[in-house]
Amino acid sequence: SLSAGLDLPGRFLFAILTLMTLIASLVFIEEAVYIYRKVPSSKRSIIIWINAAAPVIATTSCIGMWIPRSTMFTDFTAAAFFAIVIHKFLMMMIKECGGQKLLLRRFENGHFKISTGPCCCCCLCLPRVPITRRTLFWLKLGTFQFAFLRPVLMFLSIVLWTNGSYTLYNLSPKGAAIWINCFIGVLTIIALWPVGIMFQQVRTLLICKKIIPKFALYQFILILNHLQAAIINILASQRIIPCAPPLSSSARGAYMTQQLLIMEMFLITLLSRVVYRRRYDDLEPPECLAEEAGDDKQ
Repeated sequence: SLSAGLDLPGRFLFAILTLMTLIASLVFIEEAVYIYRKVPSSKRSIIIWINAAAPVIATTSCIGMWIPRSTMFTDFTAAAFFAIVIHKFLMMMIKECGGQKLLLRRFENGHFKISTGPCCCCCLCLPRVPITRRTLFWLKLGTFQFAFLRPVLMFLSIVLWTNGSYTLYNLSPKGAAIWINCFIGVLTIIALWPVGIMFQQVRTLLICKKIIPKFALYQFILILNHLQAAIINILASQRIIPCAPPLSSSARGAYMTQQLLIMEMFLITLLSRVVYRRRYDDLEPPECLAEEAGDDKQ
């Protein structure tokens, strides 16, 4: 543990960040109890999983901050957990439309716009795909493969690391790290594409369910947990972040990532509580009721 060698400002910073992690965890537990009591059982576990993303990442970052040698395990745990959350977010959008059957009936003659990010946002000439049971299956498979393969690849990386064959900052073609990371990058892009396609389709329909702020929070977690961490790791590996004994450049980069993530996930946990907290036992907003009445008439 590095805490023994900290000066007074350093200990104060560690204490504040640990307190933030604890508050984020307590806010999530309170929200989970509320969701368990108020939300229908079909949506309950999915919404709890999505709400857990920020506090889980904050907790793993806090453990990695206090115990530097655990950083690889904590990062892999957070990454594997968020891979499952990506799949759960797609399933939540389907559930909020009333489930797969109602979604197919509602968009009976509709088409998915597949020229969306992160894969094909520039390919505007791509044809629209009919909304059928088969296309929904492919969308769900696109996110499920990541939820399944990411933990498998994380486990493989840890096995190689214990054998000395995997070094996180070794980006040479002979090392295993660059190949595993490139493969994970491709799988991530494939998984994010179905979520973007589904969001474009249901965005206006689910505006009364606050889908736009929910999607924004999900995007923030994704960018901060993946892109921000990757940029800091690259800067550390190139020695742009200078070493400060007893910390090497890579160790300082890891500390910066963890401390930033704790603060960011703390704020996102508080925002998630506001966005996901609605009185599920009350009547739906008028626009939702109007849509449901239209479905009943049909």
